[in-house]
Amino acid sequence: MERDNVMPIVLISLLLLALTGTAGAGPLDGPGAPTAVICSACHGFAGQSQSNTMPILAGMASWYFKKAIQDFAAGKRTSPEMEPYAKQVVQFGLDDVAAYFAAQKRTVTPVTSDPAAIERGRAAAAQCTLCHGASGKGDPAKGVPDLTGQPPGYLKSQMLLFKADKRSPGDAQLKVVKALMATIPDEQLADLAAYWSSVR
Repeated sequence: MERDNVMPIVLISLLLLALTGTAGAGPLDGPGAPTAVICSACHGFAGQSQSNTMPILAGMASWYFKKAIQDFAAGKRTSPEMEPYAKQVVQFGLDDVAAYFAAQKRTVTPVTSDPAAIERGRAAAAQCTLCHGASGKGDPAKGVPDLTGQPPGYLKSQMLLFKADKRSPGDAQLKVVKALMATIPDEQLADLAAYWSSVR
């Protein structure tokens, strides 16, 4: 995507925000806001994804957002859909966009997963907490992200990518999680996704 194609989208989106009275409302009015608009088509306004397969960006730790975008832009995480957008975010101001999404308060969404799947996932979650902590909130100092509250479809898809070594191949930091995913049946991965998605 070229810059000339992006800017009309940004300007139209900002105009709509102004007309609805939300422009300039607290953290929505920040240096990263204009560029963050290009993420909204898939990830929702202010990163509040309503999709089962698209991650919620609102409230995402800035360090993790930046790593993800840098990896997509560099082709380390393969996604023909994400790569051009990631490159645009890097070009227009990655730090500002990361700070913008980190400042958004994530909307609490209803838990939609099967209660039985959630309970099965809860029983199996100890294998995740060794790195992600008992709360699943991760450890920024060790580069371990937050698992909680993301859509179950997204969490499951990422675990399957780890299992197949299709996410960031060759990344030494991911050897442990990939080795663990390889030992877990797909059905249990779905249960783990249901559980961690339900944790708030």
